[in-house]
Amino acid sequence: MLFNRFYQPDLDIEQLSVVPTLTLSSSYELLLRLNWVALLYGKVKADLAVTGGVHTAQDVLKSMMAGANVAMLTSALLQQGIGHLKTVERDLRQWMEEREYDSIAQMRGSMSQRAVVNPSAYERGNYLRVLSSYALET
Repeated sequence: MLFNRFYQPDLDIEQLSVVPTLTLSSSYELLLRLNWVALLYGKVKADLAVTGGVHTAQDVLKSMMAGANVAMLTSALLQQGIGHLKTVERDLRQWMEEREYDSIAQMRGSMSQRAVVNPSAYERGNYLRVLSSYALET
């Protein structure tokens, strides 16, 4: 795994002890994983998994379109319960039906670097363009 979350303990300075700590992911963490899966898709002979930051059907869709074979929703399930899978599946199916996708395989890699119109969008050279697109709120 390229971006496995490292669980690190905290230090309790009052009790002078090491305390195990678990911080669950958020959808924000998905961006780094999407970028690298999209870059690696079709360039390595390996199944790609997105772990960390997958909470919604949209997150699953983005993961598949970047090129992932699997998207893991561990934090979302810990936070919302196993029933959340039904919501994700329903939303996923609805999105696919509305856009006439027959399968996940049909969309896999469709937004990877090798498939998009502007592949440089995934490269570091795009860094200044992204920064210049940011507008300060006034």
